[in-house]
Amino acid sequence: MAKTGNKTVTVRQIRSANRKPEVQAATLRGLGLGKIRRERTLEDTPAVRGMIRAAGHLVEVVEEST
Repeated sequence: MAKTGNKTVTVRQIRSANRKPEVQAATLRGLGLGKIRRERTLEDTPAVRGMIRAAGHLVEVVEEST
């Protein structure tokens, strides 16, 4: 697996995990989110990108930096 260096991605939760499958709520917790409008800056890795894709309807990508 290639190292991405210091690339980061900032994600913001835009919808609640209420009335969603537990796996989607767990994905939000894995991203460090839990309440609407919370933001987290995470390392840009394939695992994080997959989590963002899995909960794409609940989060938005605010900023990508290199």
